[in-house]
Amino acid sequence: MPLALAGLAGCTSPVPARGAGDTVAFAPPSDSLIPSDAAGRSIRRGRALLAHTRDSLPTHVGAALQCVSCHPQDGRQAGAMPWVGVYARYPQYRSRSASMSLIEDRVNDCFQRSMNGTALDPASGEMRDIVAYLAFLSRGVPVGARVAGQGLVPLRVGRGDSAAGAALFQANCARCHGPGGAGTVAAPPLWGDSSFNIGAGMARARTAAAFIRRNMPLDRPGTLTDQQAADVAAYITSQPRPDFPGKEHDWPAGGAPPDVPYRLLSRPTAPPGN
Repeated sequence: MPLALAGLAGCTSPVPARGAGDTVAFAPPSDSLIPSDAAGRSIRRGRALLAHTRDSLPTHVGAALQCVSCHPQDGRQAGAMPWVGVYARYPQYRSRSASMSLIEDRVNDCFQRSMNGTALDPASGEMRDIVAYLAFLSRGVPVGARVAGQGLVPLRVGRGDSAAGAALFQANCARCHGPGGAGTVAAPPLWGDSSFNIGAGMARARTAAAFIRRNMPLDRPGTLTDQQAADVAAYITSQPRPDFPGKEHDWPAGGAPPDVPYRLLSRPTAPPGN
């Protein structure tokens, strides 16, 4: 792995390797644990890049988004796809590419899909700083362990109703994201040319619904029911957004989630709802 993280040795505690089935508490490290040396400067710069991605890396970001748009509180919020513990789970096999991925590969997936941009050089200073911050957030997390509150909690509902979702969006979401979903100074765009592209995880209805259910509306999170969250997600994901060239090659070995909204070479029939 092309990382320059030797300096992080002094701010991480050695832990025994455990099985991937183990679960540890959600405990983001305090900023007071960031060292005041070169490693600490790298950690802080990585956090800044993730919080101000478009301004800091304009040649790599095509959307009006920051990484924290989908990973709030600098990736420290449980139930909102937090970065806590992520570093400890890489390298890992990813079915979308049917290959073993390094954490740099996962970061670049987000740049190319969620940010509708271009990949960073894995050996660049920017990538090293981002990974340094992710490594810091995994302080004390055993290799391979799961962290309570990681990822998203899937909803146990059927398909959402986009017509019902349109009304719910205007009543609950438009005041921040704009009535046309184009975003405002308060919130990012959810569709249109400045949004994430169709290859992003948030372009999938089930992923969007799970995120919305626990985290939206921002001023009243958790007030929508499972079905309402699914309806809003169905509406948002039905809207136009940038394409992702090569998306048909995703999940080459099969196993694609049922809500992938585009045709795949491994699944030549149209996805549900298309």
